[in-house]
Amino acid sequence: MRLIKNNTELIGIKDQNIKISLVFETDTHIKIQVKLDYPAPSCPHCHGKMIKYDFQKPSKIPLLEQAGTPTLLRLKKRRFQCKSCRSVTVAETSIVEKNCQISNLVRQKVTQLLTEKVSLTDIARRLRVSTSTVYRKLDQFTFKKHYDKLPAVMSWDEFGFKKGELAFVAQKYETNELVIILDNRRQTTIRNYFLKYPLKVRQQVQFITMDMSGAYIPLARRLFPNAKIVLDRFHIIQHLGRAFLKTRIAIMNQFDKKSLPYRALKNHWRLFQKDSRKLSLNSFYSKTFRQTLAPHEVVAKTLVFSKELTDYYTLYQLLLFHFQEKRVDEFFELIEENRSKVNHYFQTVFRTFLRHKQYIKNALETDYSNAKLEATNKLIKDIKRLGFGFRNFINFKKRVFITLNIHKKRTYPVLYRC
Repeated sequence: MRLIKNNTELIGIKDQNIKISLVFETDTHIKIQVKLDYPAPSCPHCHGKMIKYDFQKPSKIPLLEQAGTPTLLRLKKRRFQCKSCRSVTVAETSIVEKNCQISNLVRQKVTQLLTEKVSLTDIARRLRVSTSTVYRKLDQFTFKKHYDKLPAVMSWDEFGFKKGELAFVAQKYETNELVIILDNRRQTTIRNYFLKYPLKVRQQVQFITMDMSGAYIPLARRLFPNAKIVLDRFHIIQHLGRAFLKTRIAIMNQFDKKSLPYRALKNHWRLFQKDSRKLSLNSFYSKTFRQTLAPHEVVAKTLVFSKELTDYYTLYQLLLFHFQEKRVDEFFELIEENRSKVNHYFQTVFRTFLRHKQYIKNALETDYSNAKLEATNKLIKDIKRLGFGFRNFINFKKRVFITLNIHKKRTYPVLYRC
């Protein structure tokens, strides 16, 4: 044990009535013994004259770490007694609330850490407080609900909250600010929430981006009569890619597993899924063909084995080309021409595209997509993963809103930059 110089500014104590009497360091923490004393005030009950009484039993108040070492404040508060009514009061200070033994600095630090992607248990362990203290601070957060305004562009999606359960999330497209998180994605739950907004407010919504889930589209059309539905372009490409993937597998299984066509279709399947214009120009050694080839050469040598695969690959690449170039008419003309000629994998996708033709047109004619909300879903999953899951949806919802909706300012200085 060794003595440390007394310095109230070092530990962030701004109350001039607190005097440090002793500071010493143990193997586990720094202990600071202080006294809170000031002239006797008037009695809060009868406004009579009070005199100084004895000191209260020292309170154990955790502070923020000093030089990476946990710090404990042993605070002795002066007590005062009224001469008239004999009532006893205790001195008060700004570093801790009345009848509380957790400093305001620690409470503020809990609030700051709640805005970051850190689990509640880690916050409690870092600040040397109980998990219940962190939960109580979380419960103090309230978010006012305003039903007089909705964003002009809104994004809808869902994410997994518990095993087998999906939660609904809506977000402002421009600012990435969350609109609402619901504990399920049932139509009645979504409808009942958005019906809290007056019709005049709902009519201000111009665009709603979403994936190709069929349940959201009719609901959005009823709730927001002036909004255009914009399907996410990634999911449209994903449907096409899956149809061609299943087609390639079906053709591959027609060959013997030890044959060259089978091994070429199996080993180089990623090259067939890519846009042919984005294939790399760098050559690599193919163990299947036992020679150094460029990606487009591998594709060309493999397509020779099957005319059926060549036709589907050509169709797939043409659809990708028209979609990437946002040629709406050519894209749907190609679908109409080949609708009856393709296998059932492509027929299913083509029927879905034709059923959602107007919404796909909106996706190609505008720049809106669900990409921003997908990034938000990733952050939500990170929060859930760091907390090892949440049993209480209300606490989970608060944590997500605190982390994602509260705008954080840069508060750390850059001490050194190379």
